[in-house]
Amino acid sequence: MDINKHIASRLLALREARQLSLSALAERSGVSRSNISLIERGESSATATVLDKLAGALGVTLGSLFETDAAAAAEPSPLSSAATQAVWTDPASGYVRRQLSPAARSPMQLVEVSFPPGQRVTYDQVLRENDVFQQVWLLEGELEISLGEQSWQLKPGDCLAMREDQPISYANHGRKPARYLVALVILPFTG
Repeated sequence: MDINKHIASRLLALREARQLSLSALAERSGVSRSNISLIERGESSATATVLDKLAGALGVTLGSLFETDAAAAAEPSPLSSAATQAVWTDPASGYVRRQLSPAARSPMQLVEVSFPPGQRVTYDQVLRENDVFQQVWLLEGELEISLGEQSWQLKPGDCLAMREDQPISYANHGRKPARYLVALVILPFTG
């Protein structure tokens, strides 16, 4: 599977399902109309930050851009084999994201990340249609996570729980890649 083509088709399908024009999505997300068009045609590999802005403007999580279309299958499999898991590399930071969760409907998603040394990725706070909570469990390396004004230094075995309601920044100040598991739970928005 070509992950950039998959992201392109998911983005287009989500935009059309919400009956948004390119201009409307550009206005909501702060991403240029031409950039969105290039991404939807599979001619540009968007960064994690850009994908997060687009996902937020569409009212979904970043992870939903990597999901298979569960509606396409009558009964999606509850198994996600390693060979079929979507793997994507952020062109800006080089971090590698593996979508672990199967297509079967669930309020929880699991993602494995390998984050290169010396890199930082920041996600701006966006309004979503749901509350998104995440826990990050550091398996290897070191990782600094900032949520709004708070910051934590994670070492292997540490687990941080947070609600995605403020800007989030991930930074690897170490000399080795940081490998971690992210568990996301998506709940109806409570305010």
